[in-house]
Amino acid sequence: MRFKSFFVVALAMVMAVPAIAGQPAINFDRPADQRGINVFEPTKLDTVKFKGLQVRLGGSFTQSFQAIEHSTQAVPVMATLGANQINLNELFPLGTGFNLANANLNIDVQLADGISVKLENYMSSRHHQNFWVKGGYIQIDKLPFFGNPQWFAEHFRARIGHFGVNYGDQHFRRSDNGNTMFNPFSENLIMDAFATEIGAELYFFPNEDFTIMAGLTSGLIQGDVQEYPGIKKNPAILGKVAYDNQFNEDLRVRLSASVYHNSSAIRSTLYAGDRAGSRYLFVGEPVFFRDMRAGGAITRSGATNRFTSGRINPDFTNQITTFMINPFVKFRGLEFMGTIEIGRGKLHAETEFRNATQLAGEVIYRFLPNESAFVAARYNVVDANIGGANADISVDRMQFAAGWFPTRNLLVKLEYVTQSHDGFVNTDIRHGMEFSGFMLEAALAF
Repeated sequence: MRFKSFFVVALAMVMAVPAIAGQPAINFDRPADQRGINVFEPTKLDTVKFKGLQVRLGGSFTQSFQAIEHSTQAVPVMATLGANQINLNELFPLGTGFNLANANLNIDVQLADGISVKLENYMSSRHHQNFWVKGGYIQIDKLPFFGNPQWFAEHFRARIGHFGVNYGDQHFRRSDNGNTMFNPFSENLIMDAFATEIGAELYFFPNEDFTIMAGLTSGLIQGDVQEYPGIKKNPAILGKVAYDNQFNEDLRVRLSASVYHNSSAIRSTLYAGDRAGSRYLFVGEPVFFRDMRAGGAITRSGATNRFTSGRINPDFTNQITTFMINPFVKFRGLEFMGTIEIGRGKLHAETEFRNATQLAGEVIYRFLPNESAFVAARYNVVDANIGGANADISVDRMQFAAGWFPTRNLLVKLEYVTQSHDGFVNTDIRHGMEFSGFMLEAALAF
């Protein structure tokens, strides 16, 4: 989408907020604004009376300003481009300026009592700057066509369709294209576990404190009916157990454990499923690179073809087993969110499995009436064998942030980030790479 066209859409979204504020509520749903912060799986409490078919139009929008510097200690790797000699390890010349604005469009429909449909769309992103569908699914919390049995309405939920898999708790807090309302920081974790897959998840809520989930998906980011000779195409299996208790008015404790497994995938994208891209544009990217999807042709870096800046993908594309544990504690305005992630997998061409470990801890303090302001800090480290010449690498990141909600639909936040890379061979542009600087973001959601 062109820059001018996007702001026409953005202006229309802002002007539409007063009208949209009067839209009907969708039951068993997570609010898109500030009220959705620290909401994980939506509650099973039946709080919205069914009044017939209802349609809600919602959206989110984020504009960011970037001021980041980067450096590398990699040796020059020379190549010929036309009549010129170029260095493939020359970093992209970063300055300061506004990044491409991002926007999401969401359509939620209450079809029947306890049955809703959700359609999620990206109107502008790094990887696809035009309008495209992220996914859509049906959520079933009641069975009106079977007489609304109480045992299902109180204890079960099903999600069926194309959706972001419920692996771990970090995906409830991450920035998702234009939706950055729930993330106190600008960017997500270094090893960003997020993928949209086709399948189903069944939830069991034995009581108001426990959630148990089992899921089965295609293991692919999109549909694929092709048969691949000599390669099995197995489904992905996922599971989750979570304990979440509001002990009193001041203290809330949550602990969850998740697993994702695929014994043979055509191309698993659990760590490469975010087609919206990193919040850090061109950070750590070269001016030119060899595009292996184009037969190794030398290509100039762009926002679309280098959209995962600053992240690490362990490349567990064929076989993958990974676990995530997330402790969350909130005492009054002070909260802690932790991540312990251990993964194992390999590529099709590999015979030996590789390992990856990620640790992250973030502390947020929310203050002022309605917790409308916050300060936050996060430390994140990844130690992984990513294959090839870079057998064992380590990447660590520190983020400091402050934010303010002028209203529950608006957020302004400032982040300072610093990241360093260790263990990469000297011919890799990430050898001794460091970057640091500021991100300023303004977001709205309704």
